[in-house]
Amino acid sequence: MERTFIIVKPDGVARGLVGAVLERFERRGFRLLKLEVRTIDRGLAAEHYSHLKGRPFFEGLLDAITEGPSVLAVLEREDAIKVARNIVGATNPSDALPGTVRGDLGGCLPRNVVHASDSRESYEREVGLFFPGEAWLLEVQEAKQE
Repeated sequence: MERTFIIVKPDGVARGLVGAVLERFERRGFRLLKLEVRTIDRGLAAEHYSHLKGRPFFEGLLDAITEGPSVLAVLEREDAIKVARNIVGATNPSDALPGTVRGDLGGCLPRNVVHASDSRESYEREVGLFFPGEAWLLEVQEAKQE
């Protein structure tokens, strides 16, 4: 089993899309392990997006992710990261395919409804940032053979 981390961003929360977003993951067999509603502070947001520092859109990205409450979730299933990335779609909603979260529900960058880890390393880093002291979220269980 693999785990992934998602954020339903403030624009998604404000538009009442949390249930619609989470339902898409549940329909694809994801199991919800952790769920929290939190307003992300600017310092944490800057750490989360540190790989984008210096880019012209960086400050706008920080403004968007800190403008209100977000829903943070850890989800689990086989190939969780790959499947989650397929569910959320391309970063820019105008490039995202219909049927994806961003293609169906996304607005304009940087307000694209949802974030999803893009790799195992990103997942581990993000869980460490958003859920420090909860090492159990990094533990991976082998799939049960039936």
